[in-house]
Amino acid sequence: MIYDIRQVTSCAYASPVAHAHHVLRLTPVNRPGQRVHLSALRIEPPPVKAREGADFFGNRLTSITINEAHSTLAVKVSARIAVEPAVMPDAAAAPAWETVRDEVFAATDIGPQSPVHFLFTSRMVSLDPEIRDYARQSFTPGRSIVEAALELNHRIKTDMTYEIGATTVTTTAPMSFALRRGVCQDFAHIMISGLRGLGLPAAYVSGYLRTTRNAEQAQLQGADAMHAWVMVWCGEALGWLGFDPTNDMVASDDHVVLAVGRDYSDVAPMDGVIVAAGGQRITVSVSVTPVQPTASLLPQNAL
Repeated sequence: MIYDIRQVTSCAYASPVAHAHHVLRLTPVNRPGQRVHLSALRIEPPPVKAREGADFFGNRLTSITINEAHSTLAVKVSARIAVEPAVMPDAAAAPAWETVRDEVFAATDIGPQSPVHFLFTSRMVSLDPEIRDYARQSFTPGRSIVEAALELNHRIKTDMTYEIGATTVTTTAPMSFALRRGVCQDFAHIMISGLRGLGLPAAYVSGYLRTTRNAEQAQLQGADAMHAWVMVWCGEALGWLGFDPTNDMVASDDHVVLAVGRDYSDVAPMDGVIVAAGGQRITVSVSVTPVQPTASLLPQNAL
């Protein structure tokens, strides 16, 4: 499927900002199963300095500096991206999760695509024993990793309540798990914590959901805004597979990847520092409009 994507992030400040420096993670890049036809980033007021780069995991970074006083900031993203449907393996034929766990702990590769970077605690994901025990109910001895991940994906959707405002971007996985409510960021962090607690690599994915679907299909939770889901490393033969616990579905051509990291702090769409007094209000609008189906692109065997 080919999508036209439009995102507008607007910041309104209580008092004029004299100086600002931001790091943006809003420019998509080519990935296995995803090809960027074009993308553009527009910033108002225009920065006096802008520099493009990439982080360790290959996400595109744009560092900007604004020196003129401003009461509002608008960051507009336009992109056309082609996404291939995910090809899920036979769940029953996938390796046992213990086999995958042992395989990754024997790995010697520490490059950016290595699953070893997604095994341990990170800034926003602790290895919480209660979440680990919750995940373990799906990961019974000898069970296929794909079957177990699909069940955990379903249980999070069933047991948690999607509620905007119940949590914030700083809410940790144990806090949202105790509340049994939150949004896509929280559900992704909970799933990641449970998987890593069992010794399985899990990555946090930031991106977009298809805004409009067929008339007979329900609207996806998290559409019309930025979305988050999880990629699970399922062994050398299968590689990384995407799971969306917010919608109890496999991440496929309804999902467009923007950035991948260990948790939200690695892929926050915009952060930085400002010199100002008072608070700020941030609004985000997203449109992901299908243009046409697309032919096969690349196998989904890596991040």
